[in-house]
Amino acid sequence: MIHTVEVHASRDYTVMIGAELLERAGALAAPLVRGRRAVICAGEHVMPLYGARLRQSLEAAGFTVDCCTYPAGESAKTPETLLKIVDFFAQHGLTRADAVFALGGGVTGDMAGLAAALYQRGIACVQLPTTLLAAVDSSVGGKTAVNLPQGKNQLGVFSQPALVLCDTDTFRTLPPDVYTEGWAEVVKYAFLRRGPLQDLLLENEPDLASVIAACVRIKRDIVAADEFDTGERQLLNFGHTVGHAIETCSGYRIYHGFAVAIGMAVITRGCVSLDLCPPELLARLEMYLNRYHLPQHCTYSADELFAAAMADKKRAGERITLVLPADTGVCRLETVELVRLKEIIERGL
Repeated sequence: MIHTVEVHASRDYTVMIGAELLERAGALAAPLVRGRRAVICAGEHVMPLYGARLRQSLEAAGFTVDCCTYPAGESAKTPETLLKIVDFFAQHGLTRADAVFALGGGVTGDMAGLAAALYQRGIACVQLPTTLLAAVDSSVGGKTAVNLPQGKNQLGVFSQPALVLCDTDTFRTLPPDVYTEGWAEVVKYAFLRRGPLQDLLLENEPDLASVIAACVRIKRDIVAADEFDTGERQLLNFGHTVGHAIETCSGYRIYHGFAVAIGMAVITRGCVSLDLCPPELLARLEMYLNRYHLPQHCTYSADELFAAAMADKKRAGERITLVLPADTGVCRLETVELVRLKEIIERGL
């Protein structure tokens, strides 16, 4: 079964979720792209696995295809790699009528999406997430970015994709940890909104496509209300202020999903300790994290995490906007003094 979700933003587009979508990518993308040149962007691990399948699909639809490969992992998500990708587009003659196909996880989606947004002031980008984390979160919503030494996702733009195709068959080749980390973002969505996702997560073997579709629908509604992240969309950062700090402290050795899981646990424990939310929410979060084998603790000190969190994009001077759990399926935004953030981290570790 193919799940279809329509996203309405500055550019409307379709998200499709199910099996064997790579084979249909060319036919599905062709009506959306005026030109017939395409570049597949993928990391060095993903390209050998799925690049040929995607290329065959695109060529069958009439595209001339080139493949741009770069080192895998968060450490490659840099301005230097970004410029190499953009230079590849120029060397291979892409025009504004052509398209980029971002094949991979969140790193590829963010980086290739940003390259497409910058090249000739913007060309079409089709997102093809190959990890659970990218499927439920980063491939949808139009955030594109690379990291700076000072912090994660510091250089980027909003640029909605032309199409998102989530082929769930690609998850079969994921290393166990890379698959598992994606469930952290799923748990995040269960804390943001009441609905069918919470029941799905309690099933013994939840249908993966249904889980992804439920997450995408939640994100779709939030993005439609606040595309450019000035209000409600900031709720999607539950666990991310501390999570990004953990990633920075680890030199990106800790996977994003695992860092977010720990970040959600730290924030929720801190809120319970300070009577900012009921203890039942912590019990529910711990149940989800345990059920999906996600971590809840890290070895970094409050001082280390606080220093790394100073680069958070939600910081404004001496204040920062935090996402705090409030009730079952409800989070709230609260702008606090930086000293309050440090207190919450200290209480939550």
